[in-house]
Amino acid sequence: MDKFDVSVFRALNQHAGHIPVLDAVLSFFAQYALEIYAVLFVVAWFALPRRDEDKRHALIVAVAGGVLALLVNVVIGVFWYRPRPFAVPGFGANKIIPHPADTSFPSDHTSGGFGISSALWGKGPTWLSWTFTICSAIVMVARVYVGVHWPTDVIAGMVIGIVCGRVSLLFSKPLRLVTNLGLRIFRMGHYAGSR
Repeated sequence: MDKFDVSVFRALNQHAGHIPVLDAVLSFFAQYALEIYAVLFVVAWFALPRRDEDKRHALIVAVAGGVLALLVNVVIGVFWYRPRPFAVPGFGANKIIPHPADTSFPSDHTSGGFGISSALWGKGPTWLSWTFTICSAIVMVARVYVGVHWPTDVIAGMVIGIVCGRVSLLFSKPLRLVTNLGLRIFRMGHYAGSR
C-alpha cells in the first residue's frame, strides 16, 4: 500500500456507512454499473432515429471497447494478485457492499465503462457519450467509497478503458457485420421498411 492509495481511500471510504443517501447512491453505482451500461445501450439503440446506422454502429464499436478492456483485465489478473482494501488484515476498510476477496487490480467496472465511453467520444451521440462518461466517473468514485477498490485500481481501470475504447475504433469495419445483424433483426437503418 502506498501513501496515495491509503490517503485517498481513507478520504472517501471513511464516510461509507455513515451517510445513508450517499451510501445508497454510490452502492447502487458500484454494484450495478454493468447493468446501467447495458440499459443505456438498449435505450440508445431504440431511441436513435430508425434509419441512423452510423450512431448504432458507434454503439457496437463502443461495446467492443468495453469487452476488450475486460479481457485485458483478465490477463492482468492472472499475473498479478492485489488484495482488496477490505481483505488487507488490520487495515479496517468500511465495506458496505458484498464482494468476494478476489484480485483488486485493475477495476473491471471502471475499465468497461471507460472502454465504452472513450469509443463513443466524437463518434456516438453527444448525449450518450456524456452519459456514459459521467456514469463511469461516478463508478470510479463509488468503487473506492464502498471499500472494494484502491484509488490506483480505478485509475488504472480508466486508463485501460480509454486505451481499449480507442483501439476498438480500429476494428470498426469488421464490426459492421455485428451492426448489420442488429439492424436486420430490428428492421432499422437500410432494413427499415423492408419485408
